[in-house]
Amino acid sequence: MAAALTVDCRKTFPGRFFMSAQLTLPPDPPCVLILFGPSGSGKTTLLRCLAGLEWPEEGRIQFGSTTWVDTASNVRLAPQVRRIGYMPQDYALFPTHTVAGNIEYGLSDLSAEARKERVRELIELFQLQGLEQANPTQLSGGQQQRVALARAIARRPQFLLLDEPLSALDAPTRAKLCSELRLLLKQLAIPAVVVTHDWAEALTLGDVIAVMQGGTILQTDSPQEVFSRPVNAEVAKIVGIETVVQGQVIASDDGLATVSVNGTSLKGLGANVSGSPVYVCIRAEDVLLEQAGSGITSARNRLSGLVTEVLPQGVMMTVTVDCGFPLRAMITRGAGKELGLKIGSTVVATIKAGAVHLVPRSV
Repeated sequence: MAAALTVDCRKTFPGRFFMSAQLTLPPDPPCVLILFGPSGSGKTTLLRCLAGLEWPEEGRIQFGSTTWVDTASNVRLAPQVRRIGYMPQDYALFPTHTVAGNIEYGLSDLSAEARKERVRELIELFQLQGLEQANPTQLSGGQQQRVALARAIARRPQFLLLDEPLSALDAPTRAKLCSELRLLLKQLAIPAVVVTHDWAEALTLGDVIAVMQGGTILQTDSPQEVFSRPVNAEVAKIVGIETVVQGQVIASDDGLATVSVNGTSLKGLGANVSGSPVYVCIRAEDVLLEQAGSGITSARNRLSGLVTEVLPQGVMMTVTVDCGFPLRAMITRGAGKELGLKIGSTVVATIKAGAVHLVPRSV
C-alpha cells in the first residue's frame, strides 16, 4: 500500500511571490496528482519543496509516517533521504554519459552486477534496446524523456516528481507520448506529482488535479470534475472555459435555473442558486451553431446572435457570437463553411442546460 502525502506549507520570495499550499494525496491506490495552472502560479515551487530543493519558511510536509519538513520542530529531511524520483523539465541528462550511463548514475551503492541488471531491466521497460551506448544528443525528444524517467526510478523511489515532463517535445510527439506516460505511471504503481499547464495533459495523466494561481491551491478534485464544474470563475478561466460571464438567477424550478445575462435568458443546472448572482460558464465545444430559422433541437437554450469573430485553429475554428454577451463556440472548419460564417452573419447558438455551469459569485 502507498503512503499518504500531506502538505501544509508557505514559501516566500521577497518582493515577488508568496505560496501557501495545503493538500492531501490519498494513500491507496497510488495515484497521479496534477499541479495545474498558468506560469508563475507556484506549481514548480511547490514541487521543489516536495523534492527538498526549496525550503518553506513555515509548515509541514509528511509522507506516510515520515516527516519530510516540519519547521516548528526544525525537521528538514535531505532530498536523498526522501527516496524521491525527480525529473526536471529539461531532463538534465548528462551529455558525456551514454543512455546506460545516465540510467546507472546514482546506483553506486549497488554492486557492479546489480547495477548492470537494474539498467537492463529499465532499458527493457522503457523500450530503449539498441540505444544503450548512444549519447543524449543522438536521441529523439521522446527517447530522451524515457531515459530521464528511467533514471528517475532507477533507485526504486517511493514517490515520483515530474516537472513539465512533456514540454520539451513538439506537439505531435507530445500528444503521442502523453498516453504512453500515463500507462507507464500506472504500470510503475508509484504515487506521483506532475506539473503541467496543458489541460489535455492534465486530463490524460491525472487521477487528481490541484489548480493553482498566485501561489494558492484554488480547487482539488478529479480532473473531470474540475474541468466540468469549477468552483469559481477564476478556476473556470484557468482550466480554459471559453465563456465566463456574470449573470443573475431569476427563477429556479426542479434543479433547473433560469439566468439573465445582459437581458438574455439561459437555462442551466442549479439546485441552490435561486435569486443569486452567478458566473455562467460554457465550454465552446458544448455550443452548436446553425443558420437562423433552421432546425429543431432538444436543447433548452437557443440564442440568436451576430458573429463578431472567426479564428481558424487547424481543422477547427473558434467563433464568437454576440448573444447579448460574447459566447464562444468551437466547430469544424467544414461546418463553418457550410454555414457560410463570416463577421456579421446571423446564427443561432444552441446549448443544452447541462452544459451551462453556474458558479456562485459575490455581488
